[in-house]
Amino acid sequence: MLKEKTKAPNFKLPSTSKDNLKSHDKFRDKYKIKFDLLADEKLTVLKKYKVWGKKKFMGREFMGILRTTFLIDKKGKIIEIWDNVKVKDHAKDVLETIKNLSKK
Repeated sequence: MLKEKTKAPNFKLPSTSKDNLKSHDKFRDKYKIKFDLLADEKLTVLKKYKVWGKKKFMGREFMGILRTTFLIDKKGKIIEIWDNVKVKDHAKDVLETIKNLSKK
């Protein structure tokens, strides 16, 4: 797990979606996830960070979450943004960035 592999102090790994808390609880329990899953059913945070928008799949357009990762410091400053996130190797990229920042 990404969080367990980093030695960066005060490292948090929340994930946000528009799903409700009940859905998050089922998902967390099913996959034994150890980080926070934040529910944003009203899309407040998702829109603020501009990660709710038009998506296309199989010729169909719909609104959904644009997979994005933000690395935010203790003061709330965005340090790094990864857009159009693909699962393969993404955790390694984030971990490498955190490790490099913690060396400074």
